[in-house]
Amino acid sequence: MANDLSDALSYYAATAHPWPEQPPLQGEQRCDVAVVGGGLTGLSAALELAEKGYRVALLEARRVGWGASGRSGGQIIVGWGCDQSKLEKLLGRDDARHLFDWSSEAVDLIHRRREEHQIDCDWRAGHVHVPIKPRQVSELRGWQSDLAEHYDYQTDWWSAERLQQHLGSRRYLGGLYDAQSGHLHPLNYTLGVARAALAAGVQILEHSPVFALQPGESVSLQCPKGQLRADFVVLAGNAYLGGLEPNLDRRIMPVGTYIAATPPLDEATANGLINNDMAVADINWALDYFRLSADRRLLFGGRASYSAIEPPALRGTMRRRMHAVFPQLSGVDFEYLWGGFLGITMNRAPDFGRIGSNVYYAHGYSGHGMAVSGIAGRVIAEAIAGQAERLDLFERIRHRPFPGGKYLRMPLLATAMAWYKLRDALW
Repeated sequence: MANDLSDALSYYAATAHPWPEQPPLQGEQRCDVAVVGGGLTGLSAALELAEKGYRVALLEARRVGWGASGRSGGQIIVGWGCDQSKLEKLLGRDDARHLFDWSSEAVDLIHRRREEHQIDCDWRAGHVHVPIKPRQVSELRGWQSDLAEHYDYQTDWWSAERLQQHLGSRRYLGGLYDAQSGHLHPLNYTLGVARAALAAGVQILEHSPVFALQPGESVSLQCPKGQLRADFVVLAGNAYLGGLEPNLDRRIMPVGTYIAATPPLDEATANGLINNDMAVADINWALDYFRLSADRRLLFGGRASYSAIEPPALRGTMRRRMHAVFPQLSGVDFEYLWGGFLGITMNRAPDFGRIGSNVYYAHGYSGHGMAVSGIAGRVIAEAIAGQAERLDLFERIRHRPFPGGKYLRMPLLATAMAWYKLRDALW
């Protein structure tokens, strides 16, 4: 993805709470657990481990929350990046149920941390998946039935007329509404967890990219200005891990995704778009997702790139997509436009595990990372502390490398995704 968007000032960065810059790693240091990555996975693991009494140091290549955790759509959704039916095939229904319950626990964990650590992050309850095609209505109704029957999870089906009471768009044929899911300001939540980690004793070291990892009974991590040795390591870079562990790199693909923010809208216009503050996402393969910010901007996301290259004429494309949903915004442009990477796996299931006896990792959230990254950190912390039952279950999910090797895997994936986009358009 082009540097102008990956480094662009996002709406979140412009409205972030103050965060004091942390020093880089310098010289030789020692700790019990070294965490690589200052997003929600790494911060969650670091906080949980510090609360258990471990000496934890967290290494972040740039600033805390610089990656996906601080620039995402901010949607907090129960479930995983693949359907429960896929997890049932991989693990069986009973263990698939465990994973679903843990995704619900992940949402509860966000609420507990918000309250315990007084994190101001504009939480709003409510999320609706919306269908554009008749086949998608059937798909969503099937999801609803399966969740109620096999997972004891209740959602509401809204007719098109009911949906239009809350959403000022006639594009959709109904909606599957989930009151437990919702949305928040992702960077302010991430920074809130970082403050909690600092208060718990975690040493956070920014501007400390790790360029070499030497395994062993004591793992060595090399940074530009220092070396950190630790008994355990947590790799929490997700799509930004940068080839530090080649075997993991082959099983995860960075996908560019983009978000735009309008200027603040007047109250009547904002309420005419979404009058109950819910988040919205369609279920196309190349989906649109959107919500209102606390200051009444429309935050509109989508237009994924599977080639790591910023799509041409991105602003115009994003504007047309927004206007297709909300024609009443035909005269409105964007004040902010930014992008970032999320990490996907071949089967869209989460990839958590360990390398050897003392290097742990969690990544591949496939679009659901804002919620489940917190539970990922907790599961890894449990395993390091000697309770590995939950991590053992995640490790039973088999993950294959993306085909094509280092140079062809992105072009092959982009070709495959073009087919799914065509299917969305024609069927």
